[in-house]
Amino acid sequence: MNIPFNHPELNVAEALYAAQKIAFSPMTFQAVRLAWKRGLLESLAKNTQGLTPTSLAKNVDMRLYGIRVILESCLSVGVVSFENEKYFITKIGQIMLHDEMTQINFNYNHDVNYLGLFYLEESIDTATPVGLNKTFGDWPTIYPALTSLPEPAQSSWFEFDHYYSDNAFAAALPHVFKRQPKTLMDIGGNTGKFSITAAHYNDKTHITIIDLPEQLAVAKTNISQAGLSDRINTIPTNMLDHSQALPKNYDAIWMSQFLDCFGEDDIIAILKRAAQAMNQNSRLFVLETYWDNQQFEAAAFCIVNTSPYFTAMANGTSRMYRLSDMLNFMNQAGLEVTETTENIGMGHTLLEAKLKP
Repeated sequence: MNIPFNHPELNVAEALYAAQKIAFSPMTFQAVRLAWKRGLLESLAKNTQGLTPTSLAKNVDMRLYGIRVILESCLSVGVVSFENEKYFITKIGQIMLHDEMTQINFNYNHDVNYLGLFYLEESIDTATPVGLNKTFGDWPTIYPALTSLPEPAQSSWFEFDHYYSDNAFAAALPHVFKRQPKTLMDIGGNTGKFSITAAHYNDKTHITIIDLPEQLAVAKTNISQAGLSDRINTIPTNMLDHSQALPKNYDAIWMSQFLDCFGEDDIIAILKRAAQAMNQNSRLFVLETYWDNQQFEAAAFCIVNTSPYFTAMANGTSRMYRLSDMLNFMNQAGLEVTETTENIGMGHTLLEAKLKP
């Protein structure tokens, strides 16, 4: 494991400047977002000789005043450069304009999190998603609310979730199916994407999705459209109700980006329920992104800063964990990790576990 964020020592002036960037980050976030959404970056990219604010005003639907405000803020964070009274797009601006991951992260943070994070402190103090309740309604957690979220929040949430998980499925499937499981339980199956992909990967495996009824309604539609209703069934279950036992004796159990949705005590309880449903031949597969187990510091930055979403918007108790945390949870649940596969998809780690002997 590699603990990131070992930043070089700054002098006082550098540290002061870095602190101001943090203090004004809500301003620059919104300015850069508007430069992208309203076409300023696209126009600058098409005009490599640079544009004055007045010239840019002819290409985009925004007041000259607004163009100047937005461009000067973008200049301060390196999204554009300024020379001889003209603005030019930089490499950072080009990434904002063309990189799918960056755009998904921007939409997710603006549409889902931005307003609710105002209540982060209250959410921490009460262990409840106050930001969710203040922004989207009175829900115990965000998960039963997902299919009821207004647009564009709903689309941005699912795009964010699927972008990071879907990229890992193809690499994970050979590990899941190396023992040729005849039955597979997909806990937290969401809209059914993994189960459908797994059913296509192996046409002999029967799959059960465990999730909230609201999520399973979407999954059932997707399963039916894929023509897989005879091989994929669903069982509505609230995984926070630890009195609800899981069905027993599945060959494989799959959890993808699921356990990070819960606090530590709930994770251990869920893993214990999974262990109770397993036999000596069963295997549990847990796919997660751990912030201390990343190749690139940018990935660790994105992951660790997803935790405030869990606090203010998701449930008030969960966070993005370290790999050592999950290994400890597995051990407490009576599970033994037999294989660890790193660098799957977008920085995921796949843990394979069995019952302790």
